[in-house]
Amino acid sequence: MNPTENAIEITGLRKTYAAQGRAPARTALHGIDLTVPAGSIFGLLGPNGAGKSTLINILAGLVRKSAGRVRIWGFDQDVNPRQSRAAIGVMPQEPNIDPFFTPRALLEVQAGLYGVPARARRTDEILAMVGLTEQAEAYARSLSGGMRRRLLLGKALVHAPQVLVLDEPTAGVDIELRQMLWANVRRLNEDGMTIILTTHYLEEAEAMCDEIAIIDRGRVVARDATPALLGRMDSKTLVIRPDGTLPDRLDLPDGVQAERRDDGTLALSYARSAHTAGALIAAVQAAGIGIADIATEEADLEDVFLALTAGAARAAPA
Repeated sequence: MNPTENAIEITGLRKTYAAQGRAPARTALHGIDLTVPAGSIFGLLGPNGAGKSTLINILAGLVRKSAGRVRIWGFDQDVNPRQSRAAIGVMPQEPNIDPFFTPRALLEVQAGLYGVPARARRTDEILAMVGLTEQAEAYARSLSGGMRRRLLLGKALVHAPQVLVLDEPTAGVDIELRQMLWANVRRLNEDGMTIILTTHYLEEAEAMCDEIAIIDRGRVVARDATPALLGRMDSKTLVIRPDGTLPDRLDLPDGVQAERRDDGTLALSYARSAHTAGALIAAVQAAGIGIADIATEEADLEDVFLALTAGAARAAPA
């Protein structure tokens, strides 16, 4: 079964954890509505405690939702739980590997758990993809941290899922492993697999993701194509390298913030909705400042993330 356009459809998803001891009941997800387009690389971002892990665990079938509807690759989680679970693979943030199994044995066991017949298993292919062919018969306890991360990716792929969730896949890994991981992600995506990525490395999400949703306090506070999300920020910075010494005082339009940087440049931050770069350049020239060079700096995803999560925190009820 194939979805017409969405790999995942989430409607009204809520999760409330019951009170335990002195800890009161806690609602982790407040009616999440979210769709993930089929064939996309989709970023799921948010601060610690935002609800990302709860959402991923519900998708993986590890946590029972309190309310709402989840469809994975066209299968309703309540109506077709086996099919929906088979359609998704999850590379968890924390290793969950039996130390006395070899990588080959772990992939074989995982494939068996998903009911993949022996003739259809791709153990050698997956080991090669994640760079563990030489370690195929070594005990998992002897593998380095990076190799264990590679093995987690391999385990997530044994049943050929249509959707792959990567939960903080590059946290604390070296550059070589990061590059290998992203090369594999791009290759899998080119072959039609939908990728959901959670990461604290915002530049990574900016470079990899087609679309991004930001979750804060159990709610989706933003969801858009990555370029459009970046375009929401109204701020821009004009960086001027003066041809000479800057005066002690600058007469600039209201709302323009000036910063004299250590490299000798003058950074003028302004709202694009209120000012134009041309007007600022004219003001600088009117102040008798010669201009040797000009550059601009746009908002990046970190700016958007901080602005949106700060806004959600202010709006959230006490």
